[in-house]
Amino acid sequence: MASCTFLLRQKDAMLIKITRGWEIPAREATPEGVWRNRRSFLTGAAAATLAGLGSMWSPWKEAKAASRASDGAAQRPLLAPRNSQYTTDRPISSERVATHFNNYYEFTELKDHVRRLAEAFQSRPWQIEVKGLIEKPRKIDVDDLIRRMPLEERVYRHRCVERWVVIVPWVGFPMKKFVEWAAPRSQARYVRLVSFFRPSQAAGQRTATWYPWPYHEALTLEEATNELAFLVVGAYGKTLPSQNGAPLRLHTPWKYGYKSIKAIVRFEFAEKQPPTFWSTAVPNEYDFWANVNPAKPHPRWSQASESVIDTGEVVPTRLYNGYEKYVADLYR
Repeated sequence: MASCTFLLRQKDAMLIKITRGWEIPAREATPEGVWRNRRSFLTGAAAATLAGLGSMWSPWKEAKAASRASDGAAQRPLLAPRNSQYTTDRPISSERVATHFNNYYEFTELKDHVRRLAEAFQSRPWQIEVKGLIEKPRKIDVDDLIRRMPLEERVYRHRCVERWVVIVPWVGFPMKKFVEWAAPRSQARYVRLVSFFRPSQAAGQRTATWYPWPYHEALTLEEATNELAFLVVGAYGKTLPSQNGAPLRLHTPWKYGYKSIKAIVRFEFAEKQPPTFWSTAVPNEYDFWANVNPAKPHPRWSQASESVIDTGEVVPTRLYNGYEKYVADLYR
């Protein structure tokens, strides 16, 4: 899944709204149809020079072509109040871009084919298992879990390791609330997240046998309970479509998108750091932390700049994707 899975402060007087460091005005969020193809990008990126972002791969062109595909079935409405603390410095990406341009290796490595191949994927009924170092291991239906949680909408930047950015209004709930409900024991230091394994419904799991399926990721407990960590069940006022990770995915906006695991079926609380999908498959290129860092290049390309997926504008990459004030203390 490589899921590639976004985005002055003074203490002042009462009644003055202080814009927070990771906030970016909604007028500047990225259009929705631009998230989809890692493999073709990596092929081009391998040939690019680390400094040559001017000749960078043009994912927005792929997204525009993909957006001409026919629409899939409509999603169910899923409305939640927008949390005004989470704004962006760019316009929200168009829904068509975000739902027609997706990294999802379980289905294919071709971003503009994911939506079509995921149409028949069955995301209901869906059971979530919670196990490991917790007081009471259990299973719960995803809709029962959603009913227990305080839903809200957050506009976040999503920064892919491939150097593109999309901005999406996600609907979900803070992962901290989920952790509190799961009640981990004091020995727990990490939470491991595991995705589905259904080769009969996901062609990539049948053909790409060199990957360590099912997709799996992990966070420290401190990361999982950070205020930005978000478990997502919808986007653009509707339930998630299959190509975007239905029915439940993670979003950690200060990390590269591959940490944002899709279609989660299991949470495991552990004392020792678990292995992750990409750090297992390509350990010399992808580490456990996956924090956005312009000063740390990927082995095959620079991370100093990024492209706004729907416009092609090249802009400087920000440390922790612009969320430094709220997560930097996790890594000191």
